[in-house]
Amino acid sequence: MTALALAGTGLVTALGSGPQAFWDGLRRGARAFGPLTAFEGEFRSRTVAAVRPADCRAAPGHRKERLALTAARQALRAAGLHRLPEGALVVIVSQALELSTGTHAPHAPVPGRDFAGPDPDALLAACGSTPGAAAVVHLSHACASAAFGAVFAREWLLSGLGTTALVVGASALNPYEYDSMDVVRTLSPAGARPFDTRRDGLTVGEGGGALVLETRQSALDRGHRPQALLSGAACLVDSTRAVASEPAAIRDCMLAALEDAGVGRVDYVHAHATGTSQGDAAEVAAVGEVSRALGWGAVPVSSHKGAVGHLLHASAFPGVVAATCFLREAWLPGTPGLRSLMEVPDGVRPVITAVPAPRAQHALVNSFGFSGNNAALVVSAVGR
Repeated sequence: MTALALAGTGLVTALGSGPQAFWDGLRRGARAFGPLTAFEGEFRSRTVAAVRPADCRAAPGHRKERLALTAARQALRAAGLHRLPEGALVVIVSQALELSTGTHAPHAPVPGRDFAGPDPDALLAACGSTPGAAAVVHLSHACASAAFGAVFAREWLLSGLGTTALVVGASALNPYEYDSMDVVRTLSPAGARPFDTRRDGLTVGEGGGALVLETRQSALDRGHRPQALLSGAACLVDSTRAVASEPAAIRDCMLAALEDAGVGRVDYVHAHATGTSQGDAAEVAAVGEVSRALGWGAVPVSSHKGAVGHLLHASAFPGVVAATCFLREAWLPGTPGLRSLMEVPDGVRPVITAVPAPRAQHALVNSFGFSGNNAALVVSAVGR
């Protein structure tokens, strides 16, 4: 399948504003966790990864909208674009657009609050466009939404419908989503520790992310060197288990992405790994199976969620940024919070602290969600 240019990325997390702030913090093993102060409630955990107000203050709208708009502007600048081109595609990944309370419970979301996704017209205005200048699609596939959005945009571009696409989304702390995670007992009281023997759940983070995807010819025509290539992708929805991860589905999704890219080996896997007992074990089992089948040896694997938490619908954006930075700098990021490594199968080498990479040509980014939503992206160096 033809690779696309990953022309630019934008990211705001609890580590700061911009992809570089995230990457610098991830490389040094920072954990941007703190106490929940955004709202009250009785929860299993009050440990979160909140974005500092100053890191998204420049954009208009409610908090979630500000995070998304900030990331979108960053991605466009990184792509060398002053505005979103006419006829572009915008994919907004989010839980919902707007809900009203009516007679609902006290924690139900309301219009304009941080649960709602970014307003399309506000997003287009922030990108220098007017309503109707771009096709807008709203997409939701649980915590794999951002990766599904990238796959959707990729198919749209490869179909010849346009030359440029923006995938954007954000997650802001709000009681509705926090209650949802608490009721299924997925929250860690001490903070997420992916791949650790003491892992006991995830930490909810907040942030915004954006990707500018472009046909390689379009990038070439305007003299822009992409940050990386999106060379392959796959989505697989498996309804076997509503909440738990299914190793066979994860394996099949990764294999499909590799086949789509025409890549037989990757040099790094950026895992979805949230710090839950079952989820981390299922993912390393699947990665190990793929690694052994394809003869990779001990493939390096790490996760960002012990640094900035789980960004829910926007969780794939930090993974893609980590992959592009790995390819650019040939450094393997570590897994913040990992101290006592869980038992892993042959073919998997979790990275505890950042180390130089002997090879950096291809990376695999995993993203999974409830209800069997699985996605995998193959991100490659531009010089492949």
